[in-house]
Amino acid sequence: MLIDLCAYSNRWRAADPAAKGLFALSGLVSAFAAGNPLAAAGIGAIVSGMTVWGAGIPFSRFFRAALAPLCFFLLGALSLACSVDYRTGDFIWLPGGWTPVGRLAARSCGALASLLFFALTTPMTDQIALFRRLRLPETLIEIMVLCYRMLFVFSEALRDIHTAQDSRLGYASPSLALRSTGNLAAVLVVQVWQRARALHLGALSRNGDGVLRFLGPVFANARRDMVFAFAGSALLFALLAVMP
Repeated sequence: MLIDLCAYSNRWRAADPAAKGLFALSGLVSAFAAGNPLAAAGIGAIVSGMTVWGAGIPFSRFFRAALAPLCFFLLGALSLACSVDYRTGDFIWLPGGWTPVGRLAARSCGALASLLFFALTTPMTDQIALFRRLRLPETLIEIMVLCYRMLFVFSEALRDIHTAQDSRLGYASPSLALRSTGNLAAVLVVQVWQRARALHLGALSRNGDGVLRFLGPVFANARRDMVFAFAGSALLFALLAVMP
């Protein structure tokens, strides 16, 4: 997957996830606290630059990861900017102009950049170890682990079924492709359910009725990473002071 590929191949893979989480949290808080759209956009630009140039994640991958939520933000901003009078069919624009919409869009983009920074630079195993250090509820952590595992189960089942269909010329024409896609969706539900049940039975056969435990990684430069994280967080909040 794209996010996993970036998380395991970036320059900051071995950095302490607590430091990356602190910087991402600072970006999230400062983006929502920004009253000026330019300040929120600047925070998003700084965090995005740290992700692309600092962590070494290609811009094309960063853009692909951000494309879906950006489209969602665009539709949400347009729905806030105007509405339709169904009696006359006329567009009714926001009385306050585009300033509230721009502020909301800038804040959303800044928060998105912060979340993507943490997701694209920190593997899920390190995230789970960090959440356990923060004393998050074990039930929530177990749900995260199972959902993460089921993503790969879903991907493997999708790839196997699609390969079998393609080898039988199931996508040779538009009509066959439409039929194969429908069959793929129907079979995929059953396949994922069966594999999830097998995973559950396998855990029960190994007395897996307690808390899921993992060996936590050791980060040699944790103090140094925290210093850099505090410096980056101070830079973000300083931007808020300069552009209130």
